[in-house]
Amino acid sequence: MFLGTYAPRLDDKSRLVLPAKFREQLAEGLVITKGQERCLYVWPLRGFQAVTEELRRAPLTSKPARDYMRVLFAGATDEVPDKQGRITVPQPLREYAGLDRDCAVIGADTRVEVWSAQAWDRYLAAQEDTFSALSEEAPTGLL
Repeated sequence: MFLGTYAPRLDDKSRLVLPAKFREQLAEGLVITKGQERCLYVWPLRGFQAVTEELRRAPLTSKPARDYMRVLFAGATDEVPDKQGRITVPQPLREYAGLDRDCAVIGADTRVEVWSAQAWDRYLAAQEDTFSALSEEAPTGLL
């Protein structure tokens, strides 16, 4: 399980240092791809394989499923962190997520999300009231 919020920076070679708490789970390899809300999703290789298996169950006749899979897989790249826990974020993914220097890396249970620090701050501020107001709209059994 990935938890927490971290504030690493991209270096001059477009490498991101993964939070120390995440490194062991990602050491064998990972997949980076486009996520929703203009962030990047980072899955351990095995986690991405599980997502892939779920997506394969969707019928080919489902246009939304085809569209989602095209964007997800076309933007994906696999990486193995170096000994310092760094991964290279390719230019197209940096552009998609608006990453320049300051990043927010958050744990999102089965995956890690990488946001531009500014975009994460805006998203979090916009969600605070909704989060605070959750009551009966919360998913059944959650609260």
